[in-house]
Amino acid sequence: MHICMDWRAVKFDWNKARAFLVTAEEGSLSAAARALGMAQPTLGRQVEGLEQELGVVLFERVGRGLTLTPSGMELLDHVRGMGEAAGRVSLTALGQSQALEGSISISASEIYATVLLSPIVAKLRVEEPGIQVEIVVSNHASDLLRREADIAIRHFRPTEPDLIAKKIGMADAILYAAPSYIEKLGHPAKPNDLRHADFVNMDRNGMMLKGLNSLGLGLTEANFPLLTESYLVMWELVKQGAAIGILDAYIGDAEPDVVRVLPDLEPLSFPIWLVAHRELTTSRRIRRVYDFLIEELKR
Repeated sequence: MHICMDWRAVKFDWNKARAFLVTAEEGSLSAAARALGMAQPTLGRQVEGLEQELGVVLFERVGRGLTLTPSGMELLDHVRGMGEAAGRVSLTALGQSQALEGSISISASEIYATVLLSPIVAKLRVEEPGIQVEIVVSNHASDLLRREADIAIRHFRPTEPDLIAKKIGMADAILYAAPSYIEKLGHPAKPNDLRHADFVNMDRNGMMLKGLNSLGLGLTEANFPLLTESYLVMWELVKQGAAIGILDAYIGDAEPDVVRVLPDLEPLSFPIWLVAHRELTTSRRIRRVYDFLIEELKR
């Protein structure tokens, strides 16, 4: 059962409690001042201030030293517990923010994870062998707020206030087909020449049809006899000469088994964003991987 603490009942300054703790452990104001790196008169005022706030006498002077009063002895264990807790907080925070070693998850679409992310992660493993990487393959946006991933490659800018995003740049989506399929179509030269072509559909909501028709192709649903949500399956169908597909030009132009369809056709452009939870501002590990991905993706 969680017991709510009445913070209004805490009437003392925790900094003054620290002054009392270190003075008790060091045995004198001068030694405590050296340990805390502050002037002795300032430390003395903090101890006196704590006595006034608590309404008790904590020390008695014995010669040049200080001796705890019975009230001081009774309070010391409690304040020592506070000091130990403060130390654990500092160590935990330091570990969270400074440790490079540990795990991290990166989300990307199937094709980006395979073609773009894999060589980048291989290079990251050489430079940071203490970081374990999970690649989350998803053709839908991973929910970073629910920690489905730490970092994600996306094609849209996030609107959630707890997410941080960096635009890597713009990419061109180009139509590709196998040379055999281009020959089957009679070597199309203008958009209208594709009105009888087959395309691999990548969505169920008509966005691909709408996007291609914005380029003047004049297609209908009959032009999409193949449907898959897998970019790798789509790309294999294109290479096999089954239909036309659309893909990032950086990836498509590197494939020797396909050619551009209508090379002079205006491409569909889309942004590439690198997104992370706001925690990247405090986690050295997430910041390191995030910056590394930005540098490599921009290449």
